[in-house]
Amino acid sequence: MSWVRIWVHLVFSTKNREPYLNSKEIRQKVFQHIKDNAKLKGIWLDCINGYQDHIHCLISVNKDQTISTIAQLIKGESSFWINKNKLTKTKFIWQDDYWAVSVSESHIESVREYISKQEEHHKVKTFTEEVDEFMKKYGWKFVQHK
Repeated sequence: MSWVRIWVHLVFSTKNREPYLNSKEIRQKVFQHIKDNAKLKGIWLDCINGYQDHIHCLISVNKDQTISTIAQLIKGESSFWINKNKLTKTKFIWQDDYWAVSVSESHIESVREYISKQEEHHKVKTFTEEVDEFMKKYGWKFVQHK
């Protein structure tokens, strides 16, 4: 029997970073739905949180899953559900892209803590500032694919 545990911090935003998730009530409904849907699809979603225009997930990827498939399953189904339940005034759409980085087993608790404090965190730093900080910290450059 194979045993695999690969932790991934997955982050994705709303289309054009629109603040569709602008109330705590909407966010809680969306997060709970994503948790429930992930469980149904065999995705180990350890924790989820976010703010008005993005979501952070800590996921353990199993041997039959890819990050791309997990992101597609979570984003596609949740946007359908949000629109079906009319949680936003206009049509809800996630941005096509996402950000994913592996997490060492020794850093799981600090990532959980970081994810759990998104509301506090974004009272002082925007999502754009956060992305720019990560890009600089890890030496990443935006790559345009044609």
